[in-house]
Amino acid sequence: VQLVESGGGLVQPGGSLRLSCVASGFTFSSYAMNWYRQAPGKERELVAAIGRGGFMTDYADSVKGRFTISRDDAKNTVYLQMNSLKFEDTAVYYCRASTSWGQGTQVTVSS
Repeated sequence: VQLVESGGGLVQPGGSLRLSCVASGFTFSSYAMNWYRQAPGKERELVAAIGRGGFMTDYADSVKGRFTISRDDAKNTVYLQMNSLKFEDTAVYYCRASTSWGQGTQVTVSS
């Protein structure tokens, strides 16, 4: 199993980023997918989840209305569209499938 995140970077408050996670080594369409994040000195937290087929999604209260999770099973990829970014969104963002994790991608919101 391999999960590779990309799309992180430095963005100003109010800006947007789209994270991608490309999966391999398992039947992607059969798994729910999750995005987590971990800020310095804080525990890793679930940000967004999407079920098989993309019919069900769930979000942390802190990102509802600003972040959108989606998936493309043909590309074995899950996305996290992040809009209206805030300072407190700064963290390393991780993709997860079952018990497997990606290496993370850094998102820094700074003026």
